[in-house]
Amino acid sequence: MTTRRGDSLDRANQLVATLTERMADPQPAPKGPLYTGIDLGTANVVLTVVDAQGNPVDAAYTFAQVVRDGLVVNYVAAVDIVRKLKAQLEERLGQELLYGAAAYPPGTGGRDVKTHQYVAEAAGFEIISMVDEVDAANRVLGFTNGAVVDVGGGTTGISILQDGQVVHTADEPTGGTHFSLVVAGAHQVSFEEAEQMKRDAARHREILRLVTPVIQKVGSIVARHIARYDVETVCLVGGTSKLTGFEEVLAKEVGRPVIKPAEPLFVTPLGIAMAAAKAGEDL
Repeated sequence: MTTRRGDSLDRANQLVATLTERMADPQPAPKGPLYTGIDLGTANVVLTVVDAQGNPVDAAYTFAQVVRDGLVVNYVAAVDIVRKLKAQLEERLGQELLYGAAAYPPGTGGRDVKTHQYVAEAAGFEIISMVDEVDAANRVLGFTNGAVVDVGGGTTGISILQDGQVVHTADEPTGGTHFSLVVAGAHQVSFEEAEQMKRDAARHREILRLVTPVIQKVGSIVARHIARYDVETVCLVGGTSKLTGFEEVLAKEVGRPVIKPAEPLFVTPLGIAMAAAKAGEDL
């Protein structure tokens, strides 16, 4: 059965809205085990917590530059950030967080995947699942046919689904870091200042004009990967895709409808935690 566009967005928006509500108004931890998703992104490190049924419980995140193009480039700093976010969540929830899942970009393998796992373990988690980032996003979306595109800080991950099965994955350099470099160059400011400008919703129209060529490059990457498949709809996730108008530029490049959840930053991290809860069923 084909998942309708609205169904995927409704599901994702409802789950993420629950998560952000819990972040704004933390509640005592529900009874039973909790599971954490650890998302080491190029621009943000995000920890999300769900209960045994995969329901959102809480989340914490911070801007960080410890990963580049999907690879951990500052191991010590990454461990320190995850450990601090873990402690922050534990204090709010009044419960120790023991079990977790970590994620990796599509097509990443071997030592690079292990590094993401080692960071989470060094921060105090028992990692019970490792999951592809785009597969994690689709745990929230429930997409059965189409392409899920995760535009992160350093790379764009693509997963194509047919009848609920992943038939193709890819991950290529180009993401939010490239946006920030363009903004920094145009305004003659530091990379960090450009990051803050990019996050200001009031400046999105201006930023969109500057970075449209980069979005078009993302579109050419996506178009190349979906060309051999029957893809009717593309669903965008990832913090970079939050930029207002991103989906409209991308739709012109790929020649297909492009949809986007209301808060794309938390879709993948929430899916990682849901993967941990699923793995926890076997503990």
